[in-house]
Amino acid sequence: MAGRRPLRRSAAGAIVAILAIVVLAADQFVKYLTVQNLPMGERVPVIGEFLELIYVRNPGAAFSLGRDHTWIFTIALAVVAGIIVWKAFGLQSRLWAVVLGLLLGGVLGNLTDRLFRAPGFPVGEVVDMISMPWMMPAIFNVADIFIVCGMITVALLVVLGLRFDGTRERDHERAAAAAKAEKTESETPTVADGSASPASES
Repeated sequence: MAGRRPLRRSAAGAIVAILAIVVLAADQFVKYLTVQNLPMGERVPVIGEFLELIYVRNPGAAFSLGRDHTWIFTIALAVVAGIIVWKAFGLQSRLWAVVLGLLLGGVLGNLTDRLFRAPGFPVGEVVDMISMPWMMPAIFNVADIFIVCGMITVALLVVLGLRFDGTRERDHERAAAAAKAEKTESETPTVADGSASPASES
């Protein structure tokens, strides 16, 4: 199969780890600036009503759903992070490594809030600050952006048939079809030229 050579698993793991750390650091830095500089609950226009900053603390999921069961979201984030790390050990695809690295960084960003922010472990409130009222009523953060974009990209890669080893489903299907055709051809008996007919000669 033509194309770029698959990554070594160690290289793919390094990509996942580096991108996750960068996204986690960016998310926590923006949250730090938010806590230190923005008044709680007040709208700060950045680009009119297109983009606003509003410092809020969210104990639940999107739209503050499940605010009385914060620990459930902590467990869910930890499970997702664990699955991504587990999958990273078998990666040989550059694209999958990039996507899972960015997704892991987003998951760890919100998981860090759940574990270390008030009111305490493991029910910490997530710091949100980005509002785009023309698009949605929810207020979100940097980690949320990478989680949503990462999940959408994961779905697209699955639909397109890109495997973790860098190959595609259609390539495997073609190879299997070719192998089946070759096997069928090798098992088909051939008749030599000039050979007599199986029927008796008159």
